[in-house]
Amino acid sequence: MTPRRLVVDLRSRTQAYRMPDAVAATLVAATPPGWHTHVVEADTDSFGDGSQSPSEEALREIADAEVYLGFGMPKPLFAAARKLRWIHTGTAGVASLLFPELAASDVLLTNSLIYGPTIAEHVLAGAMQLLRGFDVAGTLQRRRVWDPAPFATDETRLRELCECRVVVVGAGGIGAEVAWRFAALGATVVGSRRRLGAGTPPGFSRLFPLSAIDAELPHADVLVLAAPLTPETRQVLTAARLALLPRGAVVCNVSRGALVDEPALVAALGSGHLRGAVLDVFAQEPLVAESPFWGMPQVLVTPHIAGVSMRKYWERLTALFLENWASYRAGTPMRHVVDRETGY
Repeated sequence: MTPRRLVVDLRSRTQAYRMPDAVAATLVAATPPGWHTHVVEADTDSFGDGSQSPSEEALREIADAEVYLGFGMPKPLFAAARKLRWIHTGTAGVASLLFPELAASDVLLTNSLIYGPTIAEHVLAGAMQLLRGFDVAGTLQRRRVWDPAPFATDETRLRELCECRVVVVGAGGIGAEVAWRFAALGATVVGSRRRLGAGTPPGFSRLFPLSAIDAELPHADVLVLAAPLTPETRQVLTAARLALLPRGAVVCNVSRGALVDEPALVAALGSGHLRGAVLDVFAQEPLVAESPFWGMPQVLVTPHIAGVSMRKYWERLTALFLENWASYRAGTPMRHVVDRETGY
């Protein structure tokens, strides 16, 4: 009898996302009777919502695979899969996965909503850097200048979290982790959510519909974008909405670059209207060398690594996939099934 096949395609050419040998060994060891696990050793892409160009090895092995575990799934790989029934992506975002052929199929799609703690710590660290003027301190240190004067200006605006209001766009898994961390340190946190009837996660003082965001922005000391990319959230932070933010606000984007009007953000930062920004995602990745963001000392640019945790990410991904694999074989409900209509 021909064994059912799982193809694991997580050997990223980017070291921060490359599956360790120990994880591959765990997945192979966990393979149940009647199944065969093939670990693709060829390099794959792993940024944004996942891989865009499959390796020759992956194209060869996917033909008879029933289950695929990778960073997204490129169109050519999906087209070559004759027996595919389930895709699990190691990413949280799935925008690039919902191409027409896959969206119209009956292939099950699950994603990895496991990034919340790591991304929340990234947001908190970045926001605190600006609220406490560490960017200014770094500039002075590189110049070997001892000068407390820049820390007492309206431009630097040193603040404590207990006097800050944090507005989080997206009160899902990532947004909820952001909220309780800020709230634990004294900030007041409000957030937007598509389904208001789903309850209020710890840390949020209240939730509001995204349609009401214009009323919230004038009170935001820190604005965190943590919502998935959907037609509703695309370009949600426009020039008009940036203007609604109070002078000295901090913008943190750990969602997708397409949520932001980037030229308008550059203008708001350059004019001094915003205190600064923490940006892990961009409309075009990798970020081009000509981008004005690189030259702005009040902007923290990171290369889409807010969710990277060298040990915990792989522990969480392995545990989630093995739990879902058991549920898949048993025909019981699985975790983090993507809703094709909402896009997450």
